[in-house]
Amino acid sequence: MSADRLPAAERTGLRRRIGELVAAVWLVYLADVLIASVTNPHRVAAVVGTLSLLGFAALYVVTFAMARTWRRAGHEGAPPGRVRVLGAGVALFLVTAVSTGEPALAMTVFLAVLMMFFLPLRLAVVGVAALVAVVLVTGRVVPGWHREDDLAFQLMITAFAVWGVIQLVQRNAQLARAQQQLAELAVSAERSRFARDLHDILGHSLTVLTVKAELAGRLVRLDPGRAEQEILEVERIARDALADVRLAVSGYRESSLVSELAAARAALDAAGIESELPGALDDVPGERRELFGWAVREGVTNVIRHSGARRCRVQVCHHEVRIEDDGRGPVTPGRGHGMDGLRERAEQVGARLATGQSELGGFLLQVGW
Repeated sequence: MSADRLPAAERTGLRRRIGELVAAVWLVYLADVLIASVTNPHRVAAVVGTLSLLGFAALYVVTFAMARTWRRAGHEGAPPGRVRVLGAGVALFLVTAVSTGEPALAMTVFLAVLMMFFLPLRLAVVGVAALVAVVLVTGRVVPGWHREDDLAFQLMITAFAVWGVIQLVQRNAQLARAQQQLAELAVSAERSRFARDLHDILGHSLTVLTVKAELAGRLVRLDPGRAEQEILEVERIARDALADVRLAVSGYRESSLVSELAAARAALDAAGIESELPGALDDVPGERRELFGWAVREGVTNVIRHSGARRCRVQVCHHEVRIEDDGRGPVTPGRGHGMDGLRERAEQVGARLATGQSELGGFLLQVGW
């Protein structure tokens, strides 16, 4: 099984073990220090130096893996716990240096790595500078010790290299978080799209179904033939609504201005509302017809549901569509899920939605540029 298919907890554990392995590999450069400690002619110094060196190695391996995880997560600052761990590393270095002597200076490279990982950049630079000073000064003032200018240069190069690794790890972590946020936004946008489409589709279809079912119920005794036709129309609309829902789920549902005007005429007639609809759409650009179709659907649905109107007029030109009635108008114009969805559709293509009092005395819905 690849690492990408493992559960999150197992992936985290695997990364930590890899980090510990990477840290342990570099401990080979402490071999000279270990040999010097073990072969120290003073038995007590040999034991103390060996134990402190082994403790330092264990501390480095564990804290190196922790530091990589901490940096990858994007944490900043230096919490007290990490400062204490770093202080323990410095103390073990000092004990080893006193017990073993000059070879212990090789441990400063590992301290520089931990400082770069654990401390904020400014404090880390100060800490590495202090280590460089220790290496340069001890080689000149401690009797029997040699000048370690090369080691001082290695400390600076190591610190710079670790800083580069830290920047890479942080950028990767930021990229991963950005990708996760984009994925969450995409899911949220798709949910909003589906909810909007479902509301617009079912709201209109159920309104028409209700009106036609009521009409069929009134005609069943007065005009059974007409009632049968209305029932067949109910069946057709229900099938169309089911097909529209399936298209909405797949993301391919679009609104056709021509079909919406035809549906609006049938719905208004069934509701007993006089309709005044445009006969020609030659002036309407093709890229605007879908938005205008959604506007007609939402506007006519609101007229049937809420207006109590006797007349509805739809006007379409190349830059706008207007749906108005002679009814009572909404109590809170422009509010509701349907209006919110239509407003979102309009804003996506740079159009605007406006509501107000119509010339017929009822409610006006206007979408355009």
